[in-house]
Amino acid sequence: MARSFGATLVVLLTIVLTMMLIRTLGQAASGAVAPQHVVLLMGYTALGYLPTVLSLSLFIATVSTLSRMYRESEMTIWFASGLPLGRFLRPVARLAAPVLVVVLLLALLAWPWANQRSAELRQLYERRSDLSRVAPGQFQSSRDGRRVFFVERNTDNGQTGRNVFVLLRSDRSESVTTASTGRIELQDDQRFLVLERGQRVDQNRTTREKNVAQFETYRILAGEKAAGPGEALPPKARSTLDLWRDPTPRHLGELIWRLGQPLTAANLVLLAVGLSASNPRRAGSWNLLFALMTFIVYLNLLNLSQAWVAGGKLPPWAAMALVHGGAAALALVVLRWRQQGVAGLWRRQSAAA
Repeated sequence: MARSFGATLVVLLTIVLTMMLIRTLGQAASGAVAPQHVVLLMGYTALGYLPTVLSLSLFIATVSTLSRMYRESEMTIWFASGLPLGRFLRPVARLAAPVLVVVLLLALLAWPWANQRSAELRQLYERRSDLSRVAPGQFQSSRDGRRVFFVERNTDNGQTGRNVFVLLRSDRSESVTTASTGRIELQDDQRFLVLERGQRVDQNRTTREKNVAQFETYRILAGEKAAGPGEALPPKARSTLDLWRDPTPRHLGELIWRLGQPLTAANLVLLAVGLSASNPRRAGSWNLLFALMTFIVYLNLLNLSQAWVAGGKLPPWAAMALVHGGAAALALVVLRWRQQGVAGLWRRQSAAA
């Protein structure tokens, strides 16, 4: 089981890191994050997903190992010795105990820290000048697509741009502004592009009328509100102690999700012992596929419980009892059903002999 757990963890981490790399590179290409922060953001994101990866690796290792014992008739010898299926809970618990402790620490400590660091990197990049994010000779579009900026070259450490081109679109008009120089100024948490020595051409998209104006200084709203360093962090980026001290519905929902991670892993291990039973005369891995579907459903229920608590639809204790208490009861029922079924089958075979 330990070898299977290690191999599964390596495979899942490789898949997660590949997906995170593709997503982070896409964000860097769209201008949402700084290119030099791609590796850091990928590491923070992978660290946040590590509790789920550990839970899934432990679940798959338990199901696959016990299923192999069923296929190779080792479980037949086990049951013939008069030992119940529940005796496997002890060795499984010895392997799962340190993993559950790591999942708990990651969910309570590493998850908010990684999200906080990611938010700080994004806010730091958002507070930079728009012109400093534009490489010479490249176009940059705003998030809403209504503003397009182009700078031929930068001076003064990227704070001032030369030969600036700005395209502004609205539902009824379109304007093209060119200037010799441009710089970003902050005023009341708003970013303004200050242009000097240029001209602006306005065109009505309906009537096709044009207006040409020349200017010495011109100010344009360059983007959305600049994120300040003291801006409120989302609940997932707050520490567990802060969530406990400020029990708002959103904070309680996040707290329920974090506490639910180790409970989910523990219930999945208990479910894996009962779901691993298979018929050695039937080829295939239907029990493993069914176990993976169970994991997906349980993970969605965990996310739903967070949404229910955050929306005020359920109190925290009710959400915990409904999702995790129900999963624990289901795991015990499945385990009891498997034990009675195997015992009854063995008694029938003994009587027939």
